[in-house]
This record gives sequence, C-alpha cells and structure tokens, in this order.
Amino acid sequence: MNIQTRKTKENTMNSQAQPYQPLTSENAAVVLVDHQVGLMTGVRDYSTGELKHNVVALAKAAKALKLPIVVTTTARDSMWGPTFPELVEALPGIKIIDRSTVNAWDDPRVAAAIEATGRKKLIIAGISLEVCAAFPAITAIGKGYEAYVAVDASGTFSDTKREAGLLRMQQAGVIVSDYATLMVEILKDNARPEAAAVYNALDMPWATLVGQISKAYGRQSAAA
Repeated sequence: MNIQTRKTKENTMNSQAQPYQPLTSENAAVVLVDHQVGLMTGVRDYSTGELKHNVVALAKAAKALKLPIVVTTTARDSMWGPTFPELVEALPGIKIIDRSTVNAWDDPRVAAAIEATGRKKLIIAGISLEVCAAFPAITAIGKGYEAYVAVDASGTFSDTKREAGLLRMQQAGVIVSDYATLMVEILKDNARPEAAAVYNALDMPWATLVGQISKAYGRQSAAA
C-alpha cells in the first residue's frame, strides 16, 4: 500500500468514525452564492423554473427556522446581472453583498458576514455548483467549519461540471444533500410550531396532514 492510498484510507476511516451531529436551528447558517439572472440562463442540469423553486423554498424554510442567511453576488452590474427577483422577494431586508472574487470567501465582507453568524455548520448553494458552491464549501472545511451543499438549490452548465464538482467536494469532506432534507433535519420534530411554515415553504402543504392526523388521534384517545 503506497503512502497516498494509506492516507486516503485513513481519512475515510476517520470520517466514518465521527459521531453524527445533526443540523439544528442553533448551529446552522445558510449561504446563497450567485443566484443571478445571467448565470441562471446557462444552467443545464435543472430547468429555470425548478431551480428557482428550490432556491426560494430553501430561503423561505431557512427563514421559518430562524437561520442566519448570507447572500452574495459577483459582478452584479457588469457580467452576471442581479439576483433573480423571486429570491429577493423571499428575503426582504437581507443585504446582498456584491463582490468581484470568484470564491465568495475571498471577499472580506462575505467572510465577516459568515463568521458573524457564529454558526459552525454552513448550508451552501450557488451557481455554479462546482465553483460558486464548491469553492466556499471547500474553504469552509479548511477553516474548521462543516459544509453542506444543497445540490438541487445549485446549478451548473454541463454534466461534466456537475460530476466533477460533486466529486471534488466529497473528496474535501463536504456533505452533499438536497435542500428539503437539510431543512427537515433542522426541523427535527413535526410538533414544532414552525413545522407548518417549513413544509409550506418547501411547497409541501400536504405535509400538514401530519399535524391534523396527530390532533385527530389525540381527540380520539381523549374520548376513549
């Protein structure tokens, strides 16, 4: 076994040995990178409508769960245009930090905003997946954070870019997931008062049946 193979095996074993520490409303923050009109036009792994839906749903659910949210764009007034309107509307009052750096974390204002959240688990989404989401996620790992990338609230321009981006993130220790799973992991308990708002944000209003069934069962039990 050569040195590189041994190191890879050791890293895998160490990663598997770490106990599961779930995302919570107290330890997580959301970072949304470059969901801009110009970049959206090049996305090929999701339709524009589906990607918009997913990003807005993530933002609304994060708000319902009272998570800190950092939003940034790059070259907004020159190359890539503004954040798409539906996301701006979903995040009233949140300042969008425009920068010139490729890696969002290289901008001191973005880095300071992330650090100011005081959270060590970062849920990141961006366009493109392999750059705008991956670079800050990999940087976060190097700085001692835990990074989660919501792949279906991100998008990219070819299958090759998507596959390469996912592989590179996983090699760096980034956790990849879908946006809804990350949000319901934070919700944790369907009895929480935020549950209906979270499921509605995720465009899952039928999930409120959980609460309705629970209430009905409770009444039946009381009557018995």
